[in-house]
Amino acid sequence: MDYRPIFFIVGILLVMLGIAMLIPAIADGIAANPDWRVFLASAFLTSFIGGIFILMNRSRFGFLGVRQAFILTTMSWIVIAAFGALPFMFSNLELTYTDSFFEAMSGITTTGSTVVTGLDFASPGILLWRALLQWLGGIGIVVMAIAVLPMLGVGGMQLFHMESSDRSDKMMPRAAQISTTIAAIYLFLTVVCFAAYWAAGMSPFDAIAHSMTTIATGGFSTSDASIGHFDSSAVHWIAVCFMILGSLPFLLYFQAVRGHVHALWQDTQVRWFCGITVFGLATMVYWRWRTADDAFWDTLRDCAFNVTSIITGTGYSTADYTTWGTFAVSAFFLFMFVGGCAGSTSCSIKAFRFQILFAVLRTQLLRLWQPHGVFVPYYNRKPLEESVTQAVMVFFFLFILAFGLLTLVLAAIGLDFVTSVSGAATAIANVGPALGDIIGPAGTFTALPDSAKWVLSVGMLLGRLELLTVLVLFTPGFWRA
Repeated sequence: MDYRPIFFIVGILLVMLGIAMLIPAIADGIAANPDWRVFLASAFLTSFIGGIFILMNRSRFGFLGVRQAFILTTMSWIVIAAFGALPFMFSNLELTYTDSFFEAMSGITTTGSTVVTGLDFASPGILLWRALLQWLGGIGIVVMAIAVLPMLGVGGMQLFHMESSDRSDKMMPRAAQISTTIAAIYLFLTVVCFAAYWAAGMSPFDAIAHSMTTIATGGFSTSDASIGHFDSSAVHWIAVCFMILGSLPFLLYFQAVRGHVHALWQDTQVRWFCGITVFGLATMVYWRWRTADDAFWDTLRDCAFNVTSIITGTGYSTADYTTWGTFAVSAFFLFMFVGGCAGSTSCSIKAFRFQILFAVLRTQLLRLWQPHGVFVPYYNRKPLEESVTQAVMVFFFLFILAFGLLTLVLAAIGLDFVTSVSGAATAIANVGPALGDIIGPAGTFTALPDSAKWVLSVGMLLGRLELLTVLVLFTPGFWRA
């Protein structure tokens, strides 16, 4: 295997990461915070090592092969988290490298779990760096879901292969052009979200930070109280709208820009996602209306915000929903496993896999009572290939297996049952807050032992890269020539 293109691209990513570090350095410099030196030094070190990778591996090489793509995808997220942790470790936060890596991995995977406390008094550079990591991770996962995962056939993502879309929808022929256009759409949505937050009463800095983490469905905030710090209905409803927009397929935004304005609603995956979200919201509103004394509109706002936040994997909170009763806690635990749409910044299992699972289940039930009938599962009004259904079934099996193993390891470390189960769920589903008093929406992951933080970091990586992308690297046959 030729590793030069892998290290060459990793070098480019490190240089880009180093350049991004200059933004919080400028923010701290303007605020006269001494941490600007930390960001400047981290930027120099990161860019220097990235430059070495580029110079040592520059040569004429063709397209990446499948095995190279698997290695590059996993390596990129690990290396970016490793270097993205440097500002956290050397800043006034005084975090250990374990905590710093956990925070950086949570950021770049758009998980939103945090070990940082006192955010209301943190330097602007640190707050901006956390938001930037999630924003970069969001666009990174969109591009990967469009250009890489369909080629690798991970978890049924071959359904969204661009070549077939090019022929049927007359889209741009090159993946680079599509990725560039989608990055422009991503930036546009971020700017619109910033303008909406600012108009609703946020300060320009808070609006910038939250617009990046909202579109990325990441969930990092500038306050320990998350979005709940801004006691504003307008801010909360704006967040709900843009969390949903970040969870829709960006490839369909691309089609809408090119004239297919009905592409979003005509896609059955979008309908399923919206249907699941509305059903979850209606159920929770009914529960809260029966059990709480709040006004209906306040109940609707709190339920809409928190249900949308957990289903989309954003992880913001306006209230401690673990105090809403046993039913609410159980419901929010299940919401963690839903996720948004494929090709979005969202995470977890995703709506299209539930569609395929339901289509396969329906087909099997029909075959039971009509053994001589011919039944074929469909997705988006097209018959499903057997390779797609197999990939989705494998993904479900691995997801459940990984969730169970993470839970057992966390329990073996010494965490209680609720913390172990919900911690494993929030890590592999990339949601952010878990359940319980320690790592629930009102807590942080600071109190967990270092070993648990490394386990959860692995879980975040597995969940963000769709499991198989990482696990295939541990098969002996992968490394054979």
